Amino acid sequence: MSTASGRRRTPAPSSTPHAADQHDLITVRGARVNNLKDVSVQIPKRRLTVFTGVSGSGKSSLVFGTIAADSQRLINETYSAFVRGFMPTLARPDVDVLDGLTTAIVVGQERMGADARSTVGTATDVNAMLRVLFSRVGTPYVGSPQAFSFNVASMSGAGAVTMERGGRTTKERRSFSVTGGMCPRCEGRGSVTDFDLTQLYDADRSLNEGALVIPGYSMDGWYGRIFRGCGFFDPDKPIEKFTKRELDALLYKEATRIKVDGINLTYEGIIPKIRRSFLAKDIDTLQPHIRAFVERVVTFSTCPDCGGTRLTKEVLASTVGGLNIAEASAMQISDLAEWVRGLDEPTVAPLLQSLGESLDSFVEIGLGYLSLDRPSGTLSGGEAQRVKMVRHLGSSLTDVTYVFDEPTIGLHPHDIQRMNELLLRLRDKGNTVLVVEHKPETIQIADHVVDLGPGAGAAGGEVRFEGTVAQLRKADTATGRHLQDRASLKEQVRAATGALELRGADLHNLQDVDVDVPLGVLVALTGVAGSGKSSLVTAALAGQDGVVTIDQSPIKGSRRSNPATYTGLLDPIRKAFAKANGVKPALFSSNSDGACPACKGAGVIYTDLAIMAGVATTCEVCEGRRFQTAVLEYRLGGRDISEVLEMSVTDAERFFGEGDAAVPAAHTILERLVDVGLGYLTIGQPLPTLSGGERQRLKLATHLGEKGGVFVLDEPTAGLHLADVERLLELLDRLVDSGKTVVVVEHHQAVMAHADWIVDLGPGAGHDGGRVVFEGTPADLVGARSTLTGEHLAEYVAG
Repeated sequence: MSTASGRRRTPAPSSTPHAADQHDLITVRGARVNNLKDVSVQIPKRRLTVFTGVSGSGKSSLVFGTIAADSQRLINETYSAFVRGFMPTLARPDVDVLDGLTTAIVVGQERMGADARSTVGTATDVNAMLRVLFSRVGTPYVGSPQAFSFNVASMSGAGAVTMERGGRTTKERRSFSVTGGMCPRCEGRGSVTDFDLTQLYDADRSLNEGALVIPGYSMDGWYGRIFRGCGFFDPDKPIEKFTKRELDALLYKEATRIKVDGINLTYEGIIPKIRRSFLAKDIDTLQPHIRAFVERVVTFSTCPDCGGTRLTKEVLASTVGGLNIAEASAMQISDLAEWVRGLDEPTVAPLLQSLGESLDSFVEIGLGYLSLDRPSGTLSGGEAQRVKMVRHLGSSLTDVTYVFDEPTIGLHPHDIQRMNELLLRLRDKGNTVLVVEHKPETIQIADHVVDLGPGAGAAGGEVRFEGTVAQLRKADTATGRHLQDRASLKEQVRAATGALELRGADLHNLQDVDVDVPLGVLVALTGVAGSGKSSLVTAALAGQDGVVTIDQSPIKGSRRSNPATYTGLLDPIRKAFAKANGVKPALFSSNSDGACPACKGAGVIYTDLAIMAGVATTCEVCEGRRFQTAVLEYRLGGRDISEVLEMSVTDAERFFGEGDAAVPAAHTILERLVDVGLGYLTIGQPLPTLSGGERQRLKLATHLGEKGGVFVLDEPTAGLHLADVERLLELLDRLVDSGKTVVVVEHHQAVMAHADWIVDLGPGAGHDGGRVVFEGTPADLVGARSTLTGEHLAEYVAG
């Protein structure tokens, strides 16, 4: 309606809220994923919500397995059936109601690509922008952006092309040329490999006599069939008597099609096959026995042609601002950002601005000490998670749900404040931020807290508290009781029984470090993220005789893997069942002779529904027990094998510790699992259902039985609730009291305060670190307050 003057009247504000403003909550009702027990919860949107609880209480099941999983499933369903045919199919989580979901972006702790050619630069958009910069303004001109990529090889070719046009067949001559930056000598890896042939075979023997000593190579299977039928050499002749041509065929022959007994097969020399199957992967991702073989057989050295830059000489000759692309990629990112800001190239001004903002995001997030050429497989879980955050910081998206899995892992107390500011920034842009976290510094900035428990595994899966941090402090929950916990400095520290001398360590940013690690005590290796702690462990400790290193590399396993298979517990159990019943051990494996024939030992029948999520139904033959009916007739101590696999670790430890079912080998492994706080797990629980903290402690338990005088642990508190840290410290004390030396790379102040000796690296990160800035007892460090670690530890113990 208009007034007499023709002006439009402004409507009076309505007291009734707009319908669109009534959806301010994410509502979950009846969630039953993993150990969740009909969980119902309401989470405020556009707020920072932290999910707490002991490890294994159900935090990840609620946040990742329910909320984030269904959000991603619903997004996938907006695509056409054709597109969904190329996407992973996601099943709807086991939940009654999920309402108010927004687009979820999951920033998890999974390690980044472990491919040998994957770097920090290639894993983000930064390398792509850097290549465009050099292709546009680099002198001399080399070519398009792919000419500066060490993942693209130069190639050319020509030939006749046959085409059908208008019902006629015509031939045209075509040629192509691709200019890539890959160094042809090392194929873009930066290093070349030499093989110790004496470690590949026993020259005194023939192939049929078992000359090959390579893991997985046996003359009993397909390899034997190929070697015997290829015709390139005599498999009964000792290798030392091979002619030069025969030896070349055995070792170096490229893939060649052959026919053996009427079957088309491919023959390939041993060394190309090893390069393709073993060396194309990051060595840290290989199985332990294969990694040991590679380390024994292969020596890696810097490529003499490219000097480790991975690029061709033509690319290295092209410069911008006095640097080539390899030199720019090798710079510390904080220095590279300054270099980019100093370039005066008006023709690529928008590119320089975008590149500068991306590099500044690295600095802002506490990763300015990295370089773009750093292999992504060498990043810790915390570093990988923060690298993934870089692409989201400058995003213009709002009303998005960001989901973080312990973003403070790998962060010094000094760096946690910066991470907290980033989380708050994402929230203040109008986003919902969900964080699974144990650190009190991050819990305290939450707008809303959801605490799960009361225990772990079957004893958890319930919401014990919802509310503000102030209300949590008064709540009678494990998190509420321990939120204000402060460890005190030990009144008396242990005396060292000797020293492990480390001299001249210079890996990565270490600056010719000399340090004596005291033996027979608990040593904490501290310092800000990027100060050189992991480099010192890698360069000076790992690999030495008597040193057992337990790092943060992830545990891999399918749904058929479980704590019993991973720890080796199942082997003595199978043997005990076999001995008690007079049958063979393979019957008690659901992956072997004892498997239910209907479900092949999976316990469920999977039905593939193409673009729809597959359906898993409990096997009607074995009723989900995974074994043949006849196998379940065999018993040990009154239990069948399926009942044993359903036991908790604590129950199994008692079962195999005494009476008719006593199995000392199994009991020892179960005691270690109890020691690391995993007594609540069932020994047959699939590995993918374990949380990150549970997997790390499972890995720790497997190493406790190794013989070694020095144990090196990389952040063992990762994934541990405040209540569990005390139990971990008791375990570390038991290790030291048994005569071991324990070196812990750690940021948790409770571990620092409990240590007998501290080696602090710094003073900063990257080229500002790499030096020992303090050696002494925790009390001396607190008294001096001479380093960032000292300042934060002093505040903590005074807390």
